[in-house]
This record gives sequence, C-alpha cells and structure tokens, in this order.
Amino acid sequence: AGCLVIGLLPLTLPPAGMSLNEQDVHGIIEALNACLVTLSPATTQRVCCIGVSGQMHGVMFWEAGKGGTWTESGGRWAFQPDKVSHLITWQDGRCSPNFLSSLPAPRSHLSVASGYGCATIFWLLKNRPDFLTPYTTAGTIQDYVVAMLCGREKPQMSVQNAASWGYFNTLEKSWNTKLLKDSGFPIHLLPEVVDSGDLAGETCWAWHQIPAGTKVGVALGDFQCSVYSCMSENSDAVLNIGTSAQLTVSMPPEFQPRDSPDPNSPVQYFPYFDNRYLAVAASLNGGNVMATFVKMVVGWMAELGRTFEERGGGVCAEQLSGFPTLSLASPSGLKDAGAKRVVASGSGLCRNEVMKQEVEEAFALPVDYGKAADAALGAAYVMLRRNSGRAEPEGTSEVF
Repeated sequence: AGCLVIGLLPLTLPPAGMSLNEQDVHGIIEALNACLVTLSPATTQRVCCIGVSGQMHGVMFWEAGKGGTWTESGGRWAFQPDKVSHLITWQDGRCSPNFLSSLPAPRSHLSVASGYGCATIFWLLKNRPDFLTPYTTAGTIQDYVVAMLCGREKPQMSVQNAASWGYFNTLEKSWNTKLLKDSGFPIHLLPEVVDSGDLAGETCWAWHQIPAGTKVGVALGDFQCSVYSCMSENSDAVLNIGTSAQLTVSMPPEFQPRDSPDPNSPVQYFPYFDNRYLAVAASLNGGNVMATFVKMVVGWMAELGRTFEERGGGVCAEQLSGFPTLSLASPSGLKDAGAKRVVASGSGLCRNEVMKQEVEEAFALPVDYGKAADAALGAAYVMLRRNSGRAEPEGTSEVF
C-alpha cells in the first residue's frame, strides 16, 4: 500500500504589471483529474492514504455542500467544480499599501499582505460586496479538494494554511473572531481550523478507483511540507535556492512567537508540526525579480555575443545578496538556533558548483546536498507517519 500525494500550484504567472491574479478552478481540477487518469487501476487501488499540499495564502469561495458534482466514466469516479469562484492566488496585488493600512491590526505574530485570504475578503467586502453573496464558505484550493474528496459540507483548514491567511492566532489556534466581526468581516466564511497533520476524513467515492473510505489528511502548506521532506532532524537547517532563496531552522519546542507582528524583523516564524515553529529568513528577491534580472542579463550577453549558460553561475550567486543582513544566516546565528548541519536544496544551489563553494565558505557547518525539498513528498511523509508510525516511507514505490 502507498500514499497518494497531491500538490496544487498556480497554472500560470500573471502578465507583468497586472495587479489581479485569478485562476479558473475548473481548469485546475481538470488538470488534477488528467494526472490521476495516467495512473493505472493497479496503482490507484493500492493507495491507503492521501496527502494534500498547496501554495498558501490564496482563497476561493463556494456554496457549502454544493461545491461540486461526482460523475462516473469508465469505472472512474471524479468530481467537477460547481458554484465555485475563481481562485484568487497569493500573487494577487489588489490590496494596495493604503488599503492594507486601513485594516485593523491583526492579533497575531504574522503580518497581513496582499494575496492573503483575509485581506482579499476585506477588499471584496469593500469593493465588490455582491460578489460574496452567493457563497457560504471559503478556503484555499487545497482545502476545497480535501472537502470534495471527503464530502464535507464545510472545509477544515490546517493551522499552517490558516496562519497564511492572516488574522489567525497560532498560540490560541483560533481566528481573531471578535476583531474581525467588529470590522464587519463575514466570519461565516472562515473554515474550522485543526492541527496540521490531522485527518480530514475519508474518501466518499472511489476517486479514480482509489478505494472509497481511504484516509485523507487535512491540506498542508507547501513550504512546511517542502521543509519536512528533507529535514531529517530538528537540528537540520534547510537552505533552498531556486527562483528565490530561503533559510529555515526548527525552533525549540518551548519557543513561542510574540503576539503582534514585527515589521522590522528579518526572520519570520511559521507554524510547523507538533506545535513547533520554523524560523525563516528569505532573500530580498522573488521569482518576478529574478525573472526581470535574468532577462536583463540575457540581453547583455546577447549584445556581447555570449550565451546566458556560459555565465549562469554569476546570476545565481546574486540570490544570496539578501542574506548578509539576516542574523539567522550567519554561522553563529544558525548554531545559536541549534543547527548542526545545513541541508541544501534547489537547482540554483545543488547544480551550481560556484554556489556550493560560497555556501560551504559562509556556514561553518557540514552541508548535505543529498535531499531535494519537495512539498508533495513531504505531505506523503506526514500521512505515512500518522498512519503507519514510520517517519517516512521505506521506498519511493510507496509514494505516488
């Protein structure tokens, strides 16, 4: 028996300069069904549990109990969205700084930004109130999938995804209900929140011939699952360099974040598993910044008669530029946090010898390049640990 893992990611990036970022949920579920069709019945019938992860912050809306319809074709059951909104992704920029400053201060250690679920709902409430009228519930795209698989009237949301929406207190594991209600926020849209790693229920139909009654985990955050996939010990620090860069270390069990955001802190604390937190230092660039930079460098290389690949190492090295000001990124900072080695991942690092040399010189700790961060794999490890008692599967044949 094995674990089916689902990772839900945006289908496309928005055109440059576009502030809105919405995606068709029907297209996302169509792509998900197309992936499942490629698996043989002999494979799907071996599935004993389903783990789900997805990009955080985004929000979609649907009518509770009526978010989709199940149909059968060729012996395979699948669901199609019905009475759902578009997915408004984490990349959405409709909430301007002025608008965000007009919102009540969250009772949480995490700030609120454009693209965060609660901020988006506040914006819709003010600018498109009629938009919310047909809907009775909301969640991330991954919460929606889990709700459909389990036949839930209302979705459940993990602490990880709830924290990513804003206005959620991770210590109390509850929404800022009174604060939101006093501000006119439609709190009936908010999902019930459960611990990350809990079971959400069981499949209500034989989804693509996966047995009905198969256990389904509550949807998890893609970042936390990526870290979980390669952090073998709590003393590991995980450094990922791809289109952007993040350095992460697990905080001690007794650590608790402050009860209000610190906009000046270079380190954020994200809820992990078993009531622990991840300290995260991110570089001061993202995918869009790097895309613009790479495009500029490609133009320079073309004018000089050189190809981009010949100087690729120099471009990737720029991704460390945001780290020097971060105390967590210093050798003493990592050691103070209890780190004993650095687990390196991401093609920008693991496939670049120049970057490897820079990392090994910067950190006075052993560096392990043996594991790749993978959110779907992390979700599988979580589910298999909860259902079999093992920290991770014995082989890749157990993960589909």
